[in-house]
Amino acid sequence: MKIDQLKLDIERAWKNRKEWSKDSNIKEFVIHVIDLLEKGSIRVSEFLNGKWKVNEWIKQAIIMYFSIKKMNLVELGPLEFYDKIPIKNKFKEKGIRVVPLAVARYGSYISPGVILMPSYVNIGAYIGENTMVDTWATVGSCAQVGSGVHISGGVGIGGVLEPIQASPVIIEDDVFIGSRCILVEGVLIEREAVLGANVVLTASTKIFDVTKEKPVERKGFIPKSSVVIPGSFPKKFPSGIYQVPCALIIGKRKDSTNKKTSLNEALRTHNIVL
Repeated sequence: MKIDQLKLDIERAWKNRKEWSKDSNIKEFVIHVIDLLEKGSIRVSEFLNGKWKVNEWIKQAIIMYFSIKKMNLVELGPLEFYDKIPIKNKFKEKGIRVVPLAVARYGSYISPGVILMPSYVNIGAYIGENTMVDTWATVGSCAQVGSGVHISGGVGIGGVLEPIQASPVIIEDDVFIGSRCILVEGVLIEREAVLGANVVLTASTKIFDVTKEKPVERKGFIPKSSVVIPGSFPKKFPSGIYQVPCALIIGKRKDSTNKKTSLNEALRTHNIVL
């Protein structure tokens, strides 16, 4: 089935919510979309004409998938799960290293060379080649992660299904994300950026570039090769002035530095600990 026709079928079915679990054709369309996501043939968001585009119809199909699937008992040795979405498998054939207790849901795509420490990857997520997902990190529904990314321990990458038009969290190639960072609400981390430990980014988080004489404020994205640490700024409330979290861009990762060593070096240059 051609992708353009599948898109039209999903968009048409989306308007007939009462038929999702009854119409066998709708079930067939939806399952086909999830199978394509599983194989990496389609993505929730893709880079086209210089910017990231959200494929809303794929998010619609994922939501429909939850409606048409029935609860099932899954037993893995002494472990028991009761859910609608199958667990991803056949990692050896796919060239993915998976440490015990790592879980990825069917309908996520994980590229060859990825290492999953005990972690969680949700449906609709995409992870590029040779990326490391470290211990207790979570990659939320529809999150898009590039190649050569290091997601450190305890990182929380938020998911998004609704509203349909909302962008997922997008992390481009060769990004380093320090321990316990939280990235939610569709923030964009451009390629080769370095985030120090505990950076929290939401759509409304103020991001200050403090590398010049006057700070430059932005929201929603971290520019290419930026080195970022957590910070705070004073904000006035009816009861007084309080410190509110923000993020500080304190420098740039050098292009001349070998990628394998520049992650640690970029942080050490600015006296930041991982």
